Formats: sequence, structure tokens, C-alpha cells
Amino acid sequence: MTPTTIADAGRRLRSGEVTSVELLDSALAVAARTEAQLHAFLTIDRDQARETADRADADLAAGKDRGPLHGIPIALKDNMTTRGLETTAASQILSGYVPPYNATVVDRLAEGGAVLVGKTNLDEFAMGSSTENSAYGTSYNPWDITRVPGGSSGGSAAAVAAGSALGALGSDTGGSIRQPASLCGVVGMKPTYGTVSRYGLIAFASSLDQIGPLTRTIEDSALVLSTVWGHDPLDATSYPGELPDIMSGFGRGVDGMKIGVVKELSGEGYEPQVESAVSAMVENLAASGAEIVEVSLPSFDIALSAYYLIAPAEASANLARFDGIRYGHRAAGDTTESLMSRTRAEGFGPEVVRRILLGTYALSAGYYDAFYGQAQRVRAAIQEDFARAYGQVDALVSPTSPTVAFAAGARTDDPLAMYLSDICTIPSNLSGHPAISVPIGLDDQGLPIGFQVMASALAEDVMFQVAEEVERLAGFDKTPSLAEVAS
Repeated sequence: MTPTTIADAGRRLRSGEVTSVELLDSALAVAARTEAQLHAFLTIDRDQARETADRADADLAAGKDRGPLHGIPIALKDNMTTRGLETTAASQILSGYVPPYNATVVDRLAEGGAVLVGKTNLDEFAMGSSTENSAYGTSYNPWDITRVPGGSSGGSAAAVAAGSALGALGSDTGGSIRQPASLCGVVGMKPTYGTVSRYGLIAFASSLDQIGPLTRTIEDSALVLSTVWGHDPLDATSYPGELPDIMSGFGRGVDGMKIGVVKELSGEGYEPQVESAVSAMVENLAASGAEIVEVSLPSFDIALSAYYLIAPAEASANLARFDGIRYGHRAAGDTTESLMSRTRAEGFGPEVVRRILLGTYALSAGYYDAFYGQAQRVRAAIQEDFARAYGQVDALVSPTSPTVAFAAGARTDDPLAMYLSDICTIPSNLSGHPAISVPIGLDDQGLPIGFQVMASALAEDVMFQVAEEVERLAGFDKTPSLAEVAS
């Protein structure tokens, strides 16, 4: 069975053409053939997945339909807690940690009848743009296994692209869903901050982190989002108000809409084929009836600098809890201080250490206002720029990533080059607004190019409306060569 979509698989399940067990077996067969090359998963829970799939089939036979993800094989980034199943955040410091509780999104997937295939690889504590920072080995891109899948949700993106899951959840702190989606040729979406519960998400930067779906199509993205979002009293930052009808714009096209092209997200550092593909799509949107205007958002030029003060500062506070006392790895030590020090030295990888040091310095006495305080003022300026832009246009568009997937190892010794991978995606995290990456084609090396659609807070319906038209115009239906071999 070749990789399919969630929507198509759901229709086939309900018509009796296929069973949930067969969908799971197909996904597991793909994983068996590709995991040695991709390393998309850290854990595959075959026995529990089979039990869930059996139950999903029995429920459907009894007339009990739990929703659009009923019986669908879904993967989960391994920074979301799963009761009874190891959760590591790809860090040695959490090796062997088995949580006693589920993240809220895990419970919502279960309530919706989804079948959890396993936990996917990521950059340690979601800190990275290539999934090379995992303590358990690098993941690779199914379009070219010498290249990275992006990060930090690279395992989730690679699994969906290859077909070892029909959908996945990732987390996005500075682009960690959208950038790997772009590099792996799938759809990746970050919802409005607060609309999906962060309870049970192992925190990196609490004011930026947001969980969202990776799928093969725009429709599938909306189906996954509709299952997991909504208010959660267990998350103090959860949005308690009414959410938009995200399917309301489907099929309406963009005729009469006003779409802004972000001036600052182009130029030096952007690969010519990425820019030409994005420009061609903008022209196609204009031909479909959209009014296209260039929008200048000057604060975007310093968004990267602000992000790499705010995110490490929050990380330094959040990761203080990993001390070797309460859970996870524990090193030997004669005193509490030496135990904690050795545990953290042994347990954290170099990128995590780098960000803890950056964040602790930015928060230290005498430097707080000059660094962290100034970064927060830049964040406010970015939010003001967005507000002005959305007073003029319905949505904003840009490349998702300035480049296609780069070779494994190419940027590991150059942190700045790695950080620049997220230059297009970071602003939406700083503002808290929704954004989505849609695959629009391949470059001359056969590597995917992503197109980003951004919208204002709680305007997921508008974002999906534009993204669906982008998907229709692109007609992107290609499958990576590794998936073709696996099928």
C-alpha cells in the first residue's frame, strides 16, 4: 500500500475497503524498509499500536466513529510525554525516563481514535534546525539520504514524507515544524500560540513553543489540528475563547483577497531556485484573483538576534529542572552540587549547553536590560509590524526556508549558518501568529521547496484558505525516492 492521505484513508476505512490494522501494517512495513537509512523514529511501539488499531476496527464495526483520525497511524515527536512509553527529548539526560502521564495532545489523539506508531527523533530538547543534535543519532531526508530533514521536528517530517506515518505532531519554537516540512516536501503548520495545549510538552522556550501537525496535504493538516486544539485548563497559557472554523475557507480560492509579500524575506542568502519558485507561485496567486502587494516589515531584519536571546533565556530557566535528583540520568557525586554538575555535564549535548550559557548570560545582573530586555522590545516591534501589515492584507507569504535541504554535517561547525535556516519562520513565533509551509515543487537536484503562508492571530481559517489555493496551484504530488522503494 503506497503512502496515502489521512482524508483518503478515513474514507477507505469507513467504506470497509481497508482496516486500521492494514493501515498500521503498511506504515510499519515502510518503517522496516527505511529506518536503517532515515532514523526517523526513536521508539516504535508495535504491540500497543496493534492493540489500538484492533480496537479502532472493532469500534467502527460497532458504529462508534471517534472522528477524522479514527484508526489513522500517527507519529509523535519525542518531546511530548507518553504514559508508560519512554520520552527522552532526544537527550541523554532523559534516557530511560518513562512518564507517569500523557501530554494533553496525546490524550486528544487517543480520544480521537488515532493509532500511535511511535516517537520520532528531534534535535535535543528541540534545539536545532537539522536533527543532527539528537543524542541518539542524526535523522536523514527521504529525498536524499545524504542530507538533513531539517529540525527540530526532522523525524516527524521524514516519517510523514516516507509514509511510515500518515501524519505526525511536532513542536515549533522558531520554525521547528515548518522548516523540516519545507525540506521534506510535506505540509507543516504552527497554530496560534495558546490554541494547542502545551501540557506535557517538554519545555524549551515557553512563550514560543507550540505543537502542530505535519501531514501530506492541507486538508490533513486541518483534520489533525481540529482533533488536538482547544482550551485546556491544565495549561495556564491555553486560549479559552472561541476558535475559528478552519474548514470555512476551503474551496473558496483567493479571488478578491489581498496577499502581502514580505520584502525582508528575500535577497542575500536565499537560493535562486527557492526565490524563483516562490515568485512564480505569487504570480499564480495573482492570476487566481489575489491582489499582491509588497509589504515591508523592518523589524524582521533583527528578529533572529532577538530570538536567540529570548529562547535561550527561557531555556536556561526551563532546563534547570534537569538536575539528576527527580528523574532522568543521575551521575555519581559526593555532594548534591557535584551530583548536579556532573549529571548536567554528562546529560546535555553541546548545543543545549551553548544555549543555556547564552540564556544565563543574557539574564545575568548587569546584562538583563541590555540583552533580554532589548530583545523583548524587538519582539514588541515585530508584533507591531505584523499588526500594521494585517491592517493592509489578509495574509503574508514568503519562502519557508532560504535553502533546500543541506548536506549532513555542512553546518554543524557554524552555528550562525545553522540558525539562519529559521530566518523566515522565527517572526511568527515571536508574534504568536499561525503560519504554514506548503510544498510547491522541486529544485534541479530533486529537493523540495516550501512556501510559507502567515496570518494574524486566530485567523487559521484565512491561512488555510490561502494555503489550499497554493497547494492546488502547485499540484505537488511527488513522493521521495526512498518512499517509492519502500512501497
